Amino acid sequence: MENKERKYRLAKKRVQEEKGFYSHLTVYVIVNIFLLFVNSDFIDEGFNNWLNWNLYITPFFWGIGLFFHWVKVFNPNIIFSKQWEKRKIKELMDKDDTLDIL
Repeated sequence: MENKERKYRLAKKRVQEEKGFYSHLTVYVIVNIFLLFVNSDFIDEGFNNWLNWNLYITPFFWGIGLFFHWVKVFNPNIIFSKQWEKRKIKELMDKDDTLDIL
């Protein structure tokens, strides 16, 4: 019974973390679209002002924060995944049977 309760708590925590990330993503999109339109003077100048680099500072740095939030929640091992580790171990074992074992 304890194991089921533990799994439930872990699953509930995971759902809350994912919900927090998706809320963060939604706010990011809405706020940055609003800021782009307000700061670009879209009504007065149309699309002429969209090439100013200062319009994209907030989305860029906030996007970096959002990326780290995504990494924290979904924990992707982008570079050295478990599958890469297993393949590399198998490759080394197949390549050289005389590997020194410590």
